[in-house]
Amino acid sequence: MDRATPLQARRADDERRTDDESERMIDPKVVEQLVRLLDESSLDSLEVERAGTRIRLAKSPSAIPAAPPAAVGSPGSAPGSHVGPPADVAAAESPGPAVEAEDPRSSANLVDVTSPMVGTFYRAPSPEADPYVADGDAVAQGDVLCVIEAMKLMNELECETAGRVVEICVRNAEPVEFGQVLFRIDPA
Repeated sequence: MDRATPLQARRADDERRTDDESERMIDPKVVEQLVRLLDESSLDSLEVERAGTRIRLAKSPSAIPAAPPAAVGSPGSAPGSHVGPPADVAAAESPGPAVEAEDPRSSANLVDVTSPMVGTFYRAPSPEADPYVADGDAVAQGDVLCVIEAMKLMNELECETAGRVVEICVRNAEPVEFGQVLFRIDPA
């Protein structure tokens, strides 16, 4: 009668567990082939499931359904800062008599500058330095608006449209999500 010692039984269990885990993983070579196929095709996204593991590839970030960001904002459709329509168009177009002067922040023609990545928002290049921009500052295309630190790298966010900074939506040293509105700029 052949009985396995506890050590031999534990080793056999570990080997079985390792074999099971490798069956659930998708081979990196397969992933590389899928990326090449997606690049060469007219498809925008591709999803494959194998042994309980799912991988989804997409050419554009908007093709991947994602949970909404934790903070106010909308997901961008391209890497880099996204300039999109204002978030509060319906409120600006609502009928009714205007009794007070319109707040520039609710203007229908504001351009939202969103975060191109997840990271930490900094208004200045260093703690001792003046902020890149302040409310009311005029900005030109290419001006640096802020720095977003991601994985110990400082990434400058440049303005894509000329105008005046109407609102800075994030406080200094605050974490930001991809697509989160950082600035509102009046291009007029």
